[in-house]
Amino acid sequence: MAEPIVQFQSVTKRFGELVVLDALDLDVAPNEQLVIIGPSGSGKSTLLRLLMTLERPNDGYIKVAGDYLYHMPRNGGLVPADVRHIRKVRANIGMVFQQFNLFPHMTALRNVSEAPRLVLGLSKEEARARAVELLETVGLGDKLESYPAQLSGGQQQRVAIARALAMRPRILLFDEVTSALDPELVGEVLGVMKRLATEEDQTMLVVTHEMGFARDVADRVCFFDGGRIVEQGPPAQIFSEPREARTREFLRAVLEPGG
Repeated sequence: MAEPIVQFQSVTKRFGELVVLDALDLDVAPNEQLVIIGPSGSGKSTLLRLLMTLERPNDGYIKVAGDYLYHMPRNGGLVPADVRHIRKVRANIGMVFQQFNLFPHMTALRNVSEAPRLVLGLSKEEARARAVELLETVGLGDKLESYPAQLSGGQQQRVAIARALAMRPRILLFDEVTSALDPELVGEVLGVMKRLATEEDQTMLVVTHEMGFARDVADRVCFFDGGRIVEQGPPAQIFSEPREARTREFLRAVLEPGG
């Protein structure tokens, strides 16, 4: 077994008295497509936000690509990490959010090329070439000079995916990336994500309510409830023969007409 590229070790996250993640243990293998499902408030998005350092855990340890995220070794033990260490470890991770968060005053091309130039130090020509390639990959080669306001929601989300890929992260996080889209635009974004999952060596953690996508793409599905993993396994097992009553109840609610 290769060393996990992401590890949560007894991670707890509280907001006041509310426990959002409860002593969570989770390993993600390199190049694994992990899909996380569950009801609202079950801790799914918080898990991604901890990896992006948008929230900090109250207890436990998170490792990314072999390094602790919030701790660093010193004198044979671990101490809280400094900003420089956190930034270095977090560079392995890219995230695509529900809201596209594009810069409205920048074209699609600039939205994708700006960070590689400023953060990674690529030349303007290198950053542009990478951005053009990625926008073509997500089917937007003809929209390089379009501004976000000139793009549909689905197109904006595909620019956001290209922007995340431009930083060459080893791990990509997707947080309900289709939930803000009109239903007819969902398919184009899921199509790009399916291509990434099948054609690229990319570790993906996907929080979604799109059960068809989870069934088709996931190597493993984790069902969260109450800040814990209630059940996990291959999609065929989770969707066809769930072992836990709470999993069956949730799937019945989201899959059955009128549920």
